[in-house]
Amino acid sequence: MPQDDYRLVKIDQHRIGIIGLKQAIEQLAETHSEKTDNEVQVALFECLSKKNYIPEPARESYGKAFVREFRKHLGQPYDEAAIDGLEIKVLGPGCAQCDRLEREIMQVLNEINLAADLEHITDIKEIGQYGVMGTPALIINGKVKSVGKVPPKEKIKRWIEDANEPTV
Repeated sequence: MPQDDYRLVKIDQHRIGIIGLKQAIEQLAETHSEKTDNEVQVALFECLSKKNYIPEPARESYGKAFVREFRKHLGQPYDEAAIDGLEIKVLGPGCAQCDRLEREIMQVLNEINLAADLEHITDIKEIGQYGVMGTPALIINGKVKSVGKVPPKEKIKRWIEDANEPTV
């Protein structure tokens, strides 16, 4: 297993490091793409429980997260309800512009006193899965908001506030 095969996965309200998830997903992609979520979950548990501690009371939450990551990897529909709260992703290899975008987002979140799940994705293959053709890219709650530039701080603030509005 490659040493860098470690991915943070949102399980309930926590980001948990999972060893071997990428490899397990790639291994099962061809054989399980048309299988039910339960079958995918069982297969992923079989692969991942060898290298990861999965607490018994949280097995259901882990299973849903594993299936969500599997479906997302394949570009298939997945249960977005499992992702609650504000989820912000900065896509970029770690260049100065990408880092600046991440800092701007943190400043906005601090100014408006808002908690959010902020993740900076630097892996080129993972960035490619979002279908963006430039970096830095900003994704808020699964929607691409900006690609190829750092938007003005006020625009970032407006997007975050709009995404945080309760839906009626």
